[in-house]
Amino acid sequence: MAKKIPYLILAPGFILLILFLLVPLVSVIWPTFYDGALSFDSYTSFFQDSYNVGVFVRTIRVSLIVTVSCIFLGVPTAYYIAGTTPKWRGLLMSLTLFPMLTNSVIRSFAWINLLGQNGVINKVLSSIGVISKPLTLLYTEFSIVIGSIYLFLPILIITLVGIMENINPEIMEAAETLGASRIKAFIKVVLPLSSPGIIVGSILVFTGTLTAYTTPQLLGGNRNMMLSTFLYQNAMTLGNWKDASVIALLMIVTTLVVMKVFNLIANRIDKRGEQDA
Repeated sequence: MAKKIPYLILAPGFILLILFLLVPLVSVIWPTFYDGALSFDSYTSFFQDSYNVGVFVRTIRVSLIVTVSCIFLGVPTAYYIAGTTPKWRGLLMSLTLFPMLTNSVIRSFAWINLLGQNGVINKVLSSIGVISKPLTLLYTEFSIVIGSIYLFLPILIITLVGIMENINPEIMEAAETLGASRIKAFIKVVLPLSSPGIIVGSILVFTGTLTAYTTPQLLGGNRNMMLSTFLYQNAMTLGNWKDASVIALLMIVTTLVVMKVFNLIANRIDKRGEQDA
């Protein structure tokens, strides 16, 4: 009986997951595979349309650019914050968290004021004579990338700080004593030890960018459709729930594939991961 207690404790959670997650998901996705007979026509039709393929490729491209940009910006920032005193660390973490306290719609409208043709950036560049006519910064992939980085960079930093502050600074000193430069010691020592946090943070950033709706809609517009906005358009505007379900499954599968790829990269970086695998 004692061996069954853990299963009894977990049973309510499993039942809730099945009823409120698995069953609705299957009910939405199953019609895309079965319409009187088992068929993959819905998916082949999706990829035969060049517009659909363009939306899919754009979404993957933007998500990867945002993820890589957040890694390059977030890793050194998190390392610096983790190396400060507790007083400064708390202040810097508060500043990092501050943008997350603002609604994503408000943050997107702030970028509209910055990137618009009459926005702050164009006015400043025009006033100092750098440009003669306003640049097209808004309603582009660039604006989606910038808005998404601003949206998800704090998540990566917060994820990494908790791991990096537990790395003993004497390890870096030992690597430098053995002849490694500070940059090389950072790459060879800190990055492998931080790889779990980098992977988790990268997955959060990628999936967040992949599924975000507000930022692509407000900053990208209909000319730069992403999968999330394309799904909404099919479901709520066109009433085409079947195509919306196809898009939903593609987003799920893409997320799972990317998670697997990131885990493989983590195992390549951290030799201990290869041994455990």
